[in-house]
Amino acid sequence: MDSSNLLVICAIAFVAVFVLLVILAVIMRAIIALFPQADSVEDAALYAAITAVAQANYPGTKITKIEEIQ
Repeated sequence: MDSSNLLVICAIAFVAVFVLLVILAVIMRAIIALFPQADSVEDAALYAAITAVAQANYPGTKITKIEEIQ
């Protein structure tokens, strides 16, 4: 095999991977546009975990409000 053939094969593979990544990016953008993330998703498992950790560290504590600090 010539070294020039190897170079051509590498270039074709690089272009093929680039095209595949572009296609996947377009598909991901379409999926994100079709199914946007809801802003007020309540995650019961997350609340239960936070409550359990607070109860373990500070017995008798009652969780009344959980908010994200940015």
